Amino acid sequence: MPGDRSEPPLRRLPGSLMLVLLPIAAVQVIAATAPAIPSPAPGPPSPSLRFDSARAEGNAPHEPFHIYGNTYYVGVGGLSSILITSSGGDILIDGDLPESVPNIVANIRALGFRVGDIKLILNSHDHFDHAGGIAALQRMSGARVAASKLSAQVLEQGHSGPDDPQYGSAPPIAPVRGVQTVHDGETLHVGSLAITARFTAGHTPGGTSWTWKSCEQELCVDIVYADSLTPVSADGFLFSNNKGYPGAVDDFRKSFATLSALPCDILLTPHPGVSDMWPRLERATHGAGPSAWVDTTACRRYAQTASENLGKRLASEAGK
Repeated sequence: MPGDRSEPPLRRLPGSLMLVLLPIAAVQVIAATAPAIPSPAPGPPSPSLRFDSARAEGNAPHEPFHIYGNTYYVGVGGLSSILITSSGGDILIDGDLPESVPNIVANIRALGFRVGDIKLILNSHDHFDHAGGIAALQRMSGARVAASKLSAQVLEQGHSGPDDPQYGSAPPIAPVRGVQTVHDGETLHVGSLAITARFTAGHTPGGTSWTWKSCEQELCVDIVYADSLTPVSADGFLFSNNKGYPGAVDDFRKSFATLSALPCDILLTPHPGVSDMWPRLERATHGAGPSAWVDTTACRRYAQTASENLGKRLASEAGK
């Protein structure tokens, strides 16, 4: 598939200690020129209207910014999308909602990068608020899309099955073509970039975290984009006893152990607030610089909190 060749040549910005922040008005102007987003394909039953307000809030526009080295935030206010750049091509993690795509495209361009330079699109998990925009971004960029086997199946068919704890309550997504299947621990390459899949199931059966190194001058850090680990479900789903996903609890516990053991200098998450994105950005903007992002205990604390939340959920299911 051809890339987005209609874009004008743009200067690629090198990693630096400076944060890159763009006025929101400029981002909205650029977003208005982005292509229309197709309607999602049919799938499981329509979700409750309770999703509407959450979608609008999560999709609030946000300025793109530099995190560390060649790693940038290009997502919206409540949903992360991460761009990792190189002279040989870029990687994008998560496409957020279908309606997020104009904002993501605008943010990428506002930073001085090209959508057509994205060569690989990855996904944390296949719910509509993190994978809903992937099909459109794939068409615009010509990038290949890669995911775990279970996530790849959902991405290609456009909806999940009974093994998804939120099956029947979350909207379908536009199907994604030709998703490459990756294995746990497999490293993918784009130019000089190397990014590794770490299976962290539980929230969904195919949930995946991604790890890579990002460098500024001679100082390199380990970045972890840790998938959601919340035991959220549709009504009637029991994590402790479910025929559709009988291994859910074991998967969660394995994921907690995986994240706790990873080299982790900077933690990023699909929902930015979960990993204190905005307080860290505030500190980075007001003098702390790159050190505001670094916390070598963050992954362990994230896993510990998730473990405690699972324990509370299982206690609430006792006797059901």
